[in-house]
Amino acid sequence: MLTDIIKLLPDSVANQIAAGEVIQRPASAVKELLENALDAGATQIDLIVKESGKTLIQVIDNGCGMSDTDARMSFERHATSKISKANDLFSIRTMGFRGEAMASIAAIAQVELKSKRASDEAGTHIIIEGSVVKDQQMTAMNDGTQIAVKNLFYNVPARRNFLKSNPAEMRHIVEEFHRVSLMHPEVAFTLTSNDKEIFHLYTGNLKQRIVALFGNAYNERLLPVSQDSDTVSIEGFIGKAIYAKKTRGEQYFFVNNRYIRHPYLHHAVENAFQELLPKDSFPSYFLNIKIDSAEIDINIHPTKTEVNFQDTKLIYAILHAAVKKSIGQHNLAPMIDFDVNTEMDIDFGEISRSNRPITPPSIEVNPNFNPFEHGRGNWQPKTANRNTSGDNWRSLFGERTDAQQHQDEQEPVAEKDTSAAFTPGNNRFLQLRQAYIVTAIRSGLMVVDQYLAHWRILYEQNLKQLEREKSGSQQELFPQHIQFNSSDATLLRELIEPLKILGYNIEEMGQTTFVVNGTPEGLVEKDIHGLIENILEHYKKNASDLQLEKKLNLARTISAHTATKHGQMLNETEMGALIDRLFACQVPEIAPDGRKIFATLPLHELQQLLK
Repeated sequence: MLTDIIKLLPDSVANQIAAGEVIQRPASAVKELLENALDAGATQIDLIVKESGKTLIQVIDNGCGMSDTDARMSFERHATSKISKANDLFSIRTMGFRGEAMASIAAIAQVELKSKRASDEAGTHIIIEGSVVKDQQMTAMNDGTQIAVKNLFYNVPARRNFLKSNPAEMRHIVEEFHRVSLMHPEVAFTLTSNDKEIFHLYTGNLKQRIVALFGNAYNERLLPVSQDSDTVSIEGFIGKAIYAKKTRGEQYFFVNNRYIRHPYLHHAVENAFQELLPKDSFPSYFLNIKIDSAEIDINIHPTKTEVNFQDTKLIYAILHAAVKKSIGQHNLAPMIDFDVNTEMDIDFGEISRSNRPITPPSIEVNPNFNPFEHGRGNWQPKTANRNTSGDNWRSLFGERTDAQQHQDEQEPVAEKDTSAAFTPGNNRFLQLRQAYIVTAIRSGLMVVDQYLAHWRILYEQNLKQLEREKSGSQQELFPQHIQFNSSDATLLRELIEPLKILGYNIEEMGQTTFVVNGTPEGLVEKDIHGLIENILEHYKKNASDLQLEKKLNLARTISAHTATKHGQMLNETEMGALIDRLFACQVPEIAPDGRKIFATLPLHELQQLLK
């Protein structure tokens, strides 16, 4: 007899499945808890984490608090105070509304909640493990809510094994902290990691909040953006083009104070900076789009980081115009110095027309001038006949006359740089377009991509250094101070030791400031700040796209940015050394990204081309 095979999942299993959508890593829990604190009307929010949130995530706020019944109900699936009917989804002003966060967190962690309303004499204390309520009782506490999430994914070890290293997970937590705190400068925040305070944000305005998060240097880098229309209002700041970074990460869009991702609107900002940004640079922006809730749909993603606009093209046009206007008004106007003293030391009476007689201009003419006579004028042909006029044409276009060639043969020849020229029987290599090296081989011709060849050489060299932990560094005559945003600073802090093995002697000077005391031997790059920004950006991209292990990622990234680029002139010795080092590599044929480094043209194919 056949039996039914479809069964209703237990709540504990359903909650764990929902947790997989909402709580992907410790930073996801941080986001949900901070947003709940904001919805509770808190003016002071403290975030405490240990072991990058794997051991503890604690959020303490002074918000409205909950009754004992509400505190218990908050852990039920789809239990929320924000909406009561489907139409409410299109008039949402709060950060959270789905009623999944607390249930999802409780399903995969050990949770301890304390909450008290101002009108209550005592608060309530609840302990939950894996969606099971272990205890609930009264407790004495201050007004507000305290929630501690311990041992995240303790009952889902497979998911816990997929978590990254502590520094990597901490970067995600810091990023979520930025996203939540940026658009709420009226709320004070603190972030403490392993008993060390990372951020202490006081109340203020948006610019003060940006400076507090990203450093004092941003006080001079920001341009205000303000645009009001019947449909939408845009407020915030953009960074000046000259301070554009080589790394992403300082691009923040908010809709009604909620962080979102929107590639189409990002293009609107980038397009407004057209022809102002250096190559491979990204503009900074912190922009809040205020729009009627009925014009957007934010219920399209479990983490609520994506939205749909009813008229996206209109938002694009308004945003583009607002950024363009800000660049024009605030970035270019300061070039005119209105404080310059215009009282110049000039006697205007001396140059006034009224004080001097008007005289007609006079031209001196030599009536006896004959341009065809020898010795007169600048043009002196040897003869007036047509046969020798070609000599002047040749000299104009760089050709030598017989007389000039004979004169050159009599004079000693000065040494000339012939490194880029190809002389049969003398040079072994020819550099083509300052990008490719052409050389003869037994079977014909070989063409080598100089950048890919050098990338392969440096990649294998860096890998060996990282494995042997042997370094070579040249001391900087003037150590360079560099500053990064907190996310990139956390990543650089994680990479300091392997970078030191590769010759980059970098030390911490503060939360986001570093000093470069030494660089690898032979490094010609002068813009160390830009180089390290590029390294960090591509390291992050390789980690997310290719899932590369740290040593492979770092070796690949640094070698890609320090290899000889296209457009760099090489002399005969340099080209020969590059070819010799390439064929000493373990894999000389393929670049680290899989492209072919060289190609050959067999002699018989060359002969066919010449027939």
